[in-house]
Amino acid sequence: MNPAPRAQCVALGSAIPDRRLTNADLAKSVSTTDEWIRSRTGICERRIVEPGTPLSVLAIAAAQDCLSRANIDPATIDGIILATITGDHLMPATANLVQAGIGASRAWAFDLVNACNGFLSAMTVATSFIESGRARRLLVLGGDVMSSVIDPTDRNTCILFGDGCGAALVEAGTGTGGVVGFRMRSDGTGANDLILPNSGSKRDPERKPVVYQNGRTVFTHAVRAMAEIAGDLMAELGLTGDDIDLLVPHQANLRIIEATAERCGLPMEKVVVNIDRLGNTTGATLPLALAEAHADGRLKDGTRVLLVAFGGGYSWGACYLIWGRP
Repeated sequence: MNPAPRAQCVALGSAIPDRRLTNADLAKSVSTTDEWIRSRTGICERRIVEPGTPLSVLAIAAAQDCLSRANIDPATIDGIILATITGDHLMPATANLVQAGIGASRAWAFDLVNACNGFLSAMTVATSFIESGRARRLLVLGGDVMSSVIDPTDRNTCILFGDGCGAALVEAGTGTGGVVGFRMRSDGTGANDLILPNSGSKRDPERKPVVYQNGRTVFTHAVRAMAEIAGDLMAELGLTGDDIDLLVPHQANLRIIEATAERCGLPMEKVVVNIDRLGNTTGATLPLALAEAHADGRLKDGTRVLLVAFGGGYSWGACYLIWGRP
C-alpha cells in the first residue's frame, strides 16, 4: 500500500514594491514621529506600490519568482489559491488573473478571504487537497495592496500597513516532511473591531472603503490568541521549543511577536522578523517572511517551522511543518 501523500512546501517567491514609505515620510502628513511608531509597533518603514498598481501585478511576479526558483513548468500546476482582501475586483477572483498571467493552463484558481490569517488558511486548504489525493501540485499565494484601502490621514492605520505578495509551492510527497498539523479558530463577535466597511454588498455608496481598527482591543486579542493557539498546537503535537527551528509569526506588531515567542519558549534568534522594513502586509506577511528566511539560509530542507497568524474576523491559526523534502 502506498503511503498517504503529505503536503510539502518546496519553493518560495516574493514581490515587494520598490517605493519606501518611512516613518519620517508619514510624520510630514500625520501627527506622529519616528520614535512613536517604532516604540509602539517596531515598524521603521513599509513598501508601497505606485498609485493604481493592482494586486495582480505583484501576485503574478511572486508566482513567477516561485516557479522559476523551483524550475517548474506552470502547466504542471493543478491549482492556485490566493489569500487576499484587496483583489483587483470583487469578480473575477484575482487568482484567475494569476492563472492566466503565468500560463498555468490546466490549473483551477480561486481567492480566499481571511485577512491577516489568509495565507495560513490557504495553506490548510492546500494541505487538505493534497492529503485527499485531489491535487499533486498547488501554488499558494498571500498578498495585499493595503495602500488602496488605507486612509492616509488616519494615524491608527496608515502607520501600520504595507504592500507585497509572497508565493509558496506545495507538492504531494512522502516521508516525515511537510505539514504535520494545524489549528484554526474564529470569533465573529469581534468582526467590527478590524473591518473594511463599505467594501461589499453592505455598503454606503457615498463612502470609500477604508480599513477601521480598534487598535487597543485588537492588540489585546491578538497577543492572547496567537500565544495560546501556538501553545495549544505544540501541546497537541507533543512539541517543546527544542522542536522548533523557526517561528514565523504574522507581522502585525513587534510586541505581539515577542509575546508569542515567549509563550513558545523560543529566543528571538529563532523568530523571523521583517515588520521593521515591510510593516504589516496582511496576507503577505507569512510567505514574505518565509522567503526572506530561505534567502538568508535560515530555512532549508528539514527546518522545523511554526507559523502563527491573527487577523480580522477575528480569525487566527497555527501550523507546524517541516520544510522541503527532508
